[in-house]
Amino acid sequence: MLTALKQLKSFRIVQLILAAYQKRIVRMLIPLIILAIVIWLGSRELHNMNIGRMLFELRRLSPWTVLEIALFSLLAAAVMSSYDFVVRRHYRMPISVGATFRYGWIANTFNNACGFAGFTGAGLRAFLYKKSGVPLNVITAAVIFLSPVAITGLSLLAWTVLARLFPGDQLFHTYPWLRWAMWGMAFYLPVFLLVQRSRLFGKWFNQGKGTMPWTTILASVAASLLEWLFAALAFALVGARVLHGVPFDALIGVYIIAATAGLISMTPGGIGAFDVTTLLGLQLLGVHPDLALTVLLLFRFFYFIVPWLIALVMTAAEIIPSRERIGELAGSGWSYSLNKWQQIWAWPGQFRFLADLGVWALSKLVLASGLVLLLSAALPGLLYRLRFAEKLLTLPIMQLSHDISVIIGIMLVVLSHGISLRIRRALRLTLVLLLAGAIFTFIKGLDFEEASFLLFVALMLYLSRSRFYREGAPVSRTNLLIWGGLTVLVTAAYLLIGVGGYSYFLHRLPLRMSTNLLFDRHHFGIKGVLSLMSAWVFLTMYLMMRPKRDIEALPDKAEMDRLREFIAHEQGNLLTHMLFLGDKRFYWAQKDQVLIPYARSRNKLVVLGDPLGPMDKASAAIQEFQSYADRYALAVVFYQASPEYLPIYHENGYRFFKLGEEALVPLEFFTLSGKSNTPLRTVRNRFGREGCSFQMAYPPFDDNLISQLRAVSDVWLEGRKEKGYSLGWFKESYLQLAPIALVLDPEQRVIAFASLAPAYDNKRTISIDLMRHLPDAPNGTMDFLFTHVMEWARDEGYVTFNLGMAPLSSVGQTERALREEKLARLVFQYGGHWYGFQGLRKYKEKFSPVWEPRYLAYPASVSLPILTAELMYLVSRKMD
Repeated sequence: MLTALKQLKSFRIVQLILAAYQKRIVRMLIPLIILAIVIWLGSRELHNMNIGRMLFELRRLSPWTVLEIALFSLLAAAVMSSYDFVVRRHYRMPISVGATFRYGWIANTFNNACGFAGFTGAGLRAFLYKKSGVPLNVITAAVIFLSPVAITGLSLLAWTVLARLFPGDQLFHTYPWLRWAMWGMAFYLPVFLLVQRSRLFGKWFNQGKGTMPWTTILASVAASLLEWLFAALAFALVGARVLHGVPFDALIGVYIIAATAGLISMTPGGIGAFDVTTLLGLQLLGVHPDLALTVLLLFRFFYFIVPWLIALVMTAAEIIPSRERIGELAGSGWSYSLNKWQQIWAWPGQFRFLADLGVWALSKLVLASGLVLLLSAALPGLLYRLRFAEKLLTLPIMQLSHDISVIIGIMLVVLSHGISLRIRRALRLTLVLLLAGAIFTFIKGLDFEEASFLLFVALMLYLSRSRFYREGAPVSRTNLLIWGGLTVLVTAAYLLIGVGGYSYFLHRLPLRMSTNLLFDRHHFGIKGVLSLMSAWVFLTMYLMMRPKRDIEALPDKAEMDRLREFIAHEQGNLLTHMLFLGDKRFYWAQKDQVLIPYARSRNKLVVLGDPLGPMDKASAAIQEFQSYADRYALAVVFYQASPEYLPIYHENGYRFFKLGEEALVPLEFFTLSGKSNTPLRTVRNRFGREGCSFQMAYPPFDDNLISQLRAVSDVWLEGRKEKGYSLGWFKESYLQLAPIALVLDPEQRVIAFASLAPAYDNKRTISIDLMRHLPDAPNGTMDFLFTHVMEWARDEGYVTFNLGMAPLSSVGQTERALREEKLARLVFQYGGHWYGFQGLRKYKEKFSPVWEPRYLAYPASVSLPILTAELMYLVSRKMD
């Protein structure tokens, strides 16, 4: 036997299959292959579906029928908690009856919606049980026991189909492979019982206490049977209310076979295989494809989606601390605020998870409201309601209400994005539109169901109004294109459904019946386009009329005077002088004790350097600025952060990327003597022999000098655009603030210059700022200028001279460096064609500097590649 196995494994194809299985390729492909086969087999039967008719059939259901389906579906979902009562009793878990029910609801509904072979439910059960204090070994045993139990009920029902208690012969006849699938499912139960009674598996499932008792096994099988039986009854109830003349037992048989196909496919919720098999089975029973799809959608919505949405709320409630824990937090100095709605439920508004979950759900409800309005307008109303409405109102008013409903629906689709961003103005407009939508959708055809839904969403928004704190959000071209395209698609769907729905409705009307209450389908296109245009015109006007944000305002003269007063008594840094360019905004934090200079790039606020002011207030100032930026849905990043501030950034949630290193020359040790400085001495002596000279000019500068400097700058630029943000540019008012170093030729003509930038640190550090020279300047001109400037700075009492940053220097050198930093290292090594990174560092090395790293500090939620592109755009953009 072993020899045969070895020979079998020697074949290359077997080795390939085994390797693929070990890599989980086969396990991933199996459900995809099964799903593809089922869809391929059913594609021939699904081509003649009419979405308009399907939606029309949904609309015909009475509210009482919908309520009946909803309540029974919730009962079917509640039955699934019986699993948890079984393991609670057997493993004697210290969990209350209410908690057991909630845990079961959450785990099972999430498992239905998300699937993943039961891992979703198992993971949630483990989390919730642990939260209640159940020991880890008990949790493990319970989860392992429940995993194979869940299928036993379906296996038992499979026997009923094979025994023809519930018919399935038509499906087996058309698709014989389904019979083999049912036999495989049927034999699962006996195999499960044999395994449970074996000593090996019994000890495993029962924590080493021998085989599992028959009472526990039978109770678990009964729980599984209840789950699958109630699900089948829920499906059959939907079918019975939508379809007419289809036997109840035949509907249950279709469900059992479809559930088996969905389970074998291993897709979440059996989606795909279950759906196609259901549609095929119903069509074989003589059901029209449109009605079959109606049954499927109703079942999916009420049995899968609605219980799962309830589970989301339950999950949020489970994560919130208990009232006792809230009291402890409050007693320890933790503060929170409650609105009236939250006080009723004792839910503090500061819990981020709950707030995010609530806002996410509200935005989807607003989106659904817009779609409901469009769907309601696309499909004809119930004829008796239209007749009654015509007696109360005139036909033009009903048609006008119809058109306004479409416009409001499109606007709500767009505003749902603003709701997800917590924008206060979006909330106000949405509330108005929901109320107006409820009124107009009622007027157009007495559609009180849609009006009630809109009013419910409006009430939920109003009760949650405290969560909407943002004053605005960036509106980019990308956002406009996305939401513009979405509204076009939604409008197109409205037109398609409307034409299909009205066509089907007109065919169902008796001959010679007046259709004056219905719209001509040929006018749908014109009305749809006009509604789309009207919605966007209104939204554009609303957007343009929004108040100007303080975040956009550049500093005026008063702000500049305030800056001068601030740096007169507070330490600056190497980048402080750049603030006088006027292209950075100022945020004054901690009662004006800390200054944070920034510029906006798309949805980022990019801070130049570290916060200015007392270091012990920097962390609180950063948090204050983050809150300020969050009011506009913007992220805060720090550009050229220094090493001493990294712990402060880290504690505020920032990641780091090394930008390069700053070349700082200690002036105390700067000298031209020695063998290593021979090239610098040679350049200096040569310039002296050739009659060139160095001169330091002090402000204010006369017009003659400014014109000479401008001429040198224009020639040096050669038509290129100046860079800005962290670099100075030629701006006369800016140049008048600090000394300028000049290199003069023998005719006393300026051939090169460099403006200086003091660090405002009690005259300890000064930097090179704007550097320009003529193309025909002698070789070594900048060496000549730098040596004289550093000697001048040393004589003036400065301690350090900053030669500027060498970008990407010493980045990504270690094996464990970040992937992005390793990529930056390659750019540094081989990017000389574009920038000359290595050459720049090598040039600055001749002045024997001390290299100090500079970093980019950015939140974890920000994409580094995208941020890098935005920074490149920011630096290349000069603002006057």
